[in-house]
Amino acid sequence: GIHIFCYEPQDELLVQAFFQKLQESGGNGFRLKECNLYKILLEICEEKRILSGIPKLEEQKGRDFLLNQLQKIATPEAFVDKMQYFPHKPGDILLIDGVGEVYPYMRSHKILDNIQHIFSDIPILMLYPGKFTGQRLDLFGKFIDGNYYRAFNLI
Repeated sequence: GIHIFCYEPQDELLVQAFFQKLQESGGNGFRLKECNLYKILLEICEEKRILSGIPKLEEQKGRDFLLNQLQKIATPEAFVDKMQYFPHKPGDILLIDGVGEVYPYMRSHKILDNIQHIFSDIPILMLYPGKFTGQRLDLFGKFIDGNYYRAFNLI
């Protein structure tokens, strides 16, 4: 199943510290496999050899142009390709974080739409700085990130 751990954006550092402790604790019958969306975005840009040119491109062509270009390169499928690992082991939990850091270049509901079939055998936990109504994701409590119906609020 897919679970969303919603929290107030101002609690970002507390949430990061909490989940870092969980990852480091080990031996609790589970293993968190972290996928940070921001790190994945940087990795995709580095592989395409465009990372160093992004600031200049944004300055010259504007934010909307940059957004359009990055979305062509850093597709949901490209993100999911970077997230995959095998074999999935009993007790694995896929932890997705960095959601707020990649907005608006990547939207969380697009990741969830593309990932469910690959990780159907282990739980997925997305850390989400905002609200999830059970139908709609509201990033930072300000932006409608998209509709998603197959997830559950963790809390």
